[in-house]
Amino acid sequence: MKKVLGMGNALTDILLQIDDGVLEKLNLRKGSMQLINSGKIDELCTLLDFSKAVKATGGSASNTVYGIAKLGGEAGFFGKIGEDDTGDFFLDDTKNNGVIPYLIVDKQQSGSSTVLVSKDGERTMCTFLGAAGELEAADLSTAPFENYDILHIEGFLVQNHALILRAVQMAKAAGMLVSIDLASFNVIEEHFEFLNSLVTKYVDIVFVNEDEARAFTGKKPKDALIALSQQVDIAIVKTGKKGSMIASKGVQYSVKAYKADCIDTTGAGDLYAAGFLYGLARDLPLPVCGQIGSWISSRIVQVIGAKMPDELWEEIHVKVNQIIAES
Repeated sequence: MKKVLGMGNALTDILLQIDDGVLEKLNLRKGSMQLINSGKIDELCTLLDFSKAVKATGGSASNTVYGIAKLGGEAGFFGKIGEDDTGDFFLDDTKNNGVIPYLIVDKQQSGSSTVLVSKDGERTMCTFLGAAGELEAADLSTAPFENYDILHIEGFLVQNHALILRAVQMAKAAGMLVSIDLASFNVIEEHFEFLNSLVTKYVDIVFVNEDEARAFTGKKPKDALIALSQQVDIAIVKTGKKGSMIASKGVQYSVKAYKADCIDTTGAGDLYAAGFLYGLARDLPLPVCGQIGSWISSRIVQVIGAKMPDELWEEIHVKVNQIIAES
């Protein structure tokens, strides 16, 4: 089985359920990711009751490799944390989830992401990068890359062009496939030229949702899928309740969505990528990879946050084995 190395922002998620009026007061675009400073954190603390928050390790790529490890795959994570309690929590939780940590410790405060979950399950992220944002090209070493087969990068790293460019170049030198989740429509809008060049030159697998597909290609999902598949070997467009679409080498596949009682979409895309890459690591057919991703994402939206209890993972294993057996 192929091994997957994730690289991204080492963040601890702080999840809160809110009314949409809170977003208006904070001047936040629903469904977006905003980088915030300590002043914005103070504003959040004034408006929100953090005593009701759910805390878990997060960050898009971290969530994805967590899912791969929970499925029984081999996965590692490369990022940067602070020398504090939040950093210790992130390190311990990463290990406990079966992911091999490649974490650099910095003197800055560890990063965190306040995830505001609306009543319809949509999440708006306020991210304080802290030490996570200090990860730089000079921190990269060849050793982790040589031990893995797929590098999965989160688009939220794109603010540091030198870092992400160096990482994909090292991955290619090590013979790895490069996978990227384009993360958020506003991130794409702000870094379009760089991302377009990166995807065309270095990326093998790209994940987007409908909004991200539109931001990246200017097209509706089906046409966006075709456009993306002309840039990469495997393109995946996630369309929420309608399922997902996959295109590779001129062939397109449709994957159904599974019914779910959605209370929080946090981690849904990350866990879809986990299921898909797990299937790919096992050399399963692409539609089967998509089915696994779709099933896991349908389970994660039924809990708060991007982590699931062991009993839910047991249910997931039964269904995944069934999907594979029927393929």
